[in-house]
Amino acid sequence: MKHRIVVLGAGYAGAITAGRLAKRLHRDDVEITLINADPDFVERVRLHQLAAGPDLPARPLRKIFAGTGVQLRIARVGAVDADRKTVDVVGEQGAETIAYDTLVYALGSTVADFGVPGVVEHAHHVASKQAALRLRKRLNQLSACATVLIVGGGLTSIEIATEIAEARPDLRVAVAARGGVGDWLDEKAQRHLGDVFERFGITVHEHADVVEVTEAGVATRSGAQIPAQTTVWTAGFAVHPIAAASTLTVSETGRIVVDATQRSVSHPDVYAIGDAAHAAGVSGKTLRMGCATASPMAWLGADAIAARLTGRPVPDAPIGYSTQCISLGRRDAIVQKVTKEDQPTSKVGVGRMAARVKELICAGTAWSVQHPTLLMPSRRRRVITTGADAPAVTI
Repeated sequence: MKHRIVVLGAGYAGAITAGRLAKRLHRDDVEITLINADPDFVERVRLHQLAAGPDLPARPLRKIFAGTGVQLRIARVGAVDADRKTVDVVGEQGAETIAYDTLVYALGSTVADFGVPGVVEHAHHVASKQAALRLRKRLNQLSACATVLIVGGGLTSIEIATEIAEARPDLRVAVAARGGVGDWLDEKAQRHLGDVFERFGITVHEHADVVEVTEAGVATRSGAQIPAQTTVWTAGFAVHPIAAASTLTVSETGRIVVDATQRSVSHPDVYAIGDAAHAAGVSGKTLRMGCATASPMAWLGADAIAARLTGRPVPDAPIGYSTQCISLGRRDAIVQKVTKEDQPTSKVGVGRMAARVKELICAGTAWSVQHPTLLMPSRRRRVITTGADAPAVTI
């Protein structure tokens, strides 16, 4: 009988893993099933563009994996039974239970509201294609001088704020952050970010801890009210609760705890990659959630699975960082060099050239997903971050 490999999720991590496994293993020996709720591959790194601008090119998964040997199932995952080695799904053929020999869990993440009242009812986000389209519809309804408030001070906040401000100069864009906005960057990068915000007319409310979102704006812990016609929540991400509801060992945040090969520490037939994985980087520190580590986790996990099934040496090189690339609209960006531990250095590129670098990285990653069995082996796994919702490429 063929060894049954089931991959849950076809984002950057899941799609690359499925393609890499098809490249590494012979279809006479394995059966690879890729399960995803959306029939298209979603470029999550570009969802801020989708929210502020035109449609993105459609990338049908059936077309991407045609001829690879990967069996695509359009279905939504309901539960994982790691002891019985089954997955419950609901899709085109109704409710089903699918058995596996090896499971790759790559269901990614969604927006985290952290229990703040009103986020679900009144705030938009860009953590999914559907959410980005809802935000775009809302932005199109706004009249001139309406205020769009972005809650959060990280990469997603910066990218969506500058994207909206550039696309809709008639709107008033503001950012409210618990701490500073982009304050982890090198001084040169922070100065450029400040100049861009000033050029776009973006108002920044720093040290504004939002404790409630209403239809009219937000309230902060200090008692201040920040009015807005539309609020966009970018304060963080949370994983889906499916893993935590199983017998898999998970972290406090519900991410599957894995070893140096992306293998579950409690169930050796389960691998977790991307946002769903609680993995250690080069310094032993847990890799932060975000698509930044999706590609290297996929390479490492797929290669480890293939090695164990074929008797080859199992790779376990730790994942480190290299660069953070942050878009500031369509014609500007920051390229911040970082250490392997993700600490900023003084090497910074800004402006149009930096924007071209980020676009090259994003386009290259999308190409690698669209050509899954053409991925080449990677001996070094250093991460280039292209945004909080961004993939990574190896150099």
